[in-house]
Amino acid sequence: MKEQLEKIYQDALNDLAKASDMADIETIRGKYLSRKGEFNEIKKNLKNLSDDDKRIIGSLANEITQKLESELKSKYDEFYKKELNEKLLQERIDITLPGKYTPQGKIHPLTSTTNEITSIFQSLGFSVVPDSCSPEVDTEYYNFDSLNVPKDHPARDVQDTFYTKIAENVVLRSQTSNAQIHVMENQKPPIRIIAPGRVYRNENINARKNNFFHQIEGLYVDKNITFGDLKGVLNEFIRIYFGSSRPTRFRNSFFPFTEPSAEVDVQCIMCEGKGCRTCSGTGWLEVLGCGMVDPNVLKTVGIDSDVYTGFAFGMGVERLAMLKYAVDDIRLFFNNDDRFLKQF
Repeated sequence: MKEQLEKIYQDALNDLAKASDMADIETIRGKYLSRKGEFNEIKKNLKNLSDDDKRIIGSLANEITQKLESELKSKYDEFYKKELNEKLLQERIDITLPGKYTPQGKIHPLTSTTNEITSIFQSLGFSVVPDSCSPEVDTEYYNFDSLNVPKDHPARDVQDTFYTKIAENVVLRSQTSNAQIHVMENQKPPIRIIAPGRVYRNENINARKNNFFHQIEGLYVDKNITFGDLKGVLNEFIRIYFGSSRPTRFRNSFFPFTEPSAEVDVQCIMCEGKGCRTCSGTGWLEVLGCGMVDPNVLKTVGIDSDVYTGFAFGMGVERLAMLKYAVDDIRLFFNNDDRFLKQF
């Protein structure tokens, strides 16, 4: 049996010398050292030997098994390193070569500005109205009548408003203020909402105006709301959005749906108040209109104006983006020029 063990060991070494890769090593391991391997078959017959022979043959079998395990491991590691080096050589990357640029899509500056403004007002307790309460195509009732706009107001003229052929008196909304009426018809005070959206006006396109742009409407209706609350909310918004160093001003204005009314101007960042084409030489750019909700508007939607008061505001997203990022032409936001958009 001793001679048999030594022969098996020598056969294993011969097979190992012929091995060419790791797969061959595993085949040899299975042939000689597995449960059905040749060494294990020898060990099974030890029970038939005397006690002295068991010790001698058993010790020799274990010694040969360990030596073969060591030889197999050494050869396996040799092939592993060789194959790994060959693979690394084949997949070698020249780190001195320039990398491949993969362009990534980014959020449009108007979208990011809208998201930022919305986030600020949400932090001040305002909620965003659902799209169902802020339709872009609406009737004259919601766009004008319910907002206290007289029948003979110039804004109703086809030169200012886009009328559709869907049905009589259906328009592309000229302001997001229609959302106020839809919300107040379906919700009782207190109401504190904002309504971002697109609006359309039949205007000449220039550096400051476009016939399609974006607004964010705001409305707050509750008991004992004052103009001081309006100024407080808008000043806080401007402070967060622009920073405390940007000069602003409130000036008297008129809107049919608010009384008293005001417009808020921010100093032009392009000329720092000195006057340029963007601000028409005034040094200021209007960013929003605001005021206390006219009692007639509250009565139209069934809210008691003797109990409740409120304020409303509407701001242009493009104007706010222009002022924050020093963009001197509103048309750049709509031209899809990569050279412009990549800056954001």
